[in-house]
Amino acid sequence: MTDVPGLPVVWRPRTTRVVAYATAGVIVLGMILLAVVVAPQFKLFDRILMVAFGLFLAWILHMFARCRVVADAAGITVVNAFRSRRLDWAEVVDVTMATGEPWPTLDLADGTSIGAMGINGAERDLAARQLDQLQALVHQRGEAPDPR
Repeated sequence: MTDVPGLPVVWRPRTTRVVAYATAGVIVLGMILLAVVVAPQFKLFDRILMVAFGLFLAWILHMFARCRVVADAAGITVVNAFRSRRLDWAEVVDVTMATGEPWPTLDLADGTSIGAMGINGAERDLAARQLDQLQALVHQRGEAPDPR
């Protein structure tokens, strides 16, 4: 079994963040450059819209790059692309991630489940370590002690 990490701990994908922010920078710079050198028939408003479109795409990429899973003494915070959710330890029954899945699934006590995009399955070794740590924390903090 994996050693239980000290709290608080934050898990986030590395590759996703690097690719998303690098791509966002290229898009914004490209749209600014395009707005400057575009043909004269494009007016100022059109040029502003080009840059605004680049900024909009950068914002979407930022939303994917911000994904993370944060564990502290009170519970788990799952920050996905467009939604965040705070869970108490007792709400999380199990954490699973089948081979080939993009991220783990947190099974909740109410019968629902949510994906945790902060652990990226594409980063195989890192994702396996992060998943083991999260599972260890869920089993340590989420399970009631044996009454015997």
